[in-house]
Amino acid sequence: MTVPHVETNPADFDDYAALHGLLSTSFAYMAGRIDPPSSMTALTQDGLRRKAGDEDLFLVRDGGRPVACLFGAATPDGYYIGKLAVAAAQRRRGLARALVEAAAARARALGLPALELQTRVELTENHAAFAAMGFVQTAATAHPGYDRPTSLTFRRPL
Repeated sequence: MTVPHVETNPADFDDYAALHGLLSTSFAYMAGRIDPPSSMTALTQDGLRRKAGDEDLFLVRDGGRPVACLFGAATPDGYYIGKLAVAAAQRRRGLARALVEAAAARARALGLPALELQTRVELTENHAAFAAMGFVQTAATAHPGYDRPTSLTFRRPL
């Protein structure tokens, strides 16, 4: 398998409609499965543009179009990653792992000790995928208004 080319903050990228489509399609399976609904339901193309200005955008393109992405940002005790998405036709090719490894390289370059992410309690297949990439569950949290855990925090030391 060839290593996918992950771009970090590509200066020539401006196709936020395609990026929004990738994320919306990739997160659609969560509808009706997680409570509360994904924040993706409120994220617009302009919101993605702002997010890419505030955070690092890791991107894999095929023919110029985004087929996989991840956002990352430094925090006081690590590097938070989120909005990981891979187009259905591109799955099982190592793209998610390549994106996570690119984020780990960025975190190391910033002198940060760990990657951190959150995933919903209901998404057990995500828990398994992140565990396979070296992440360990470190916390369970509840969204405002909920009296039960709704999200799990995972960390991976670098």
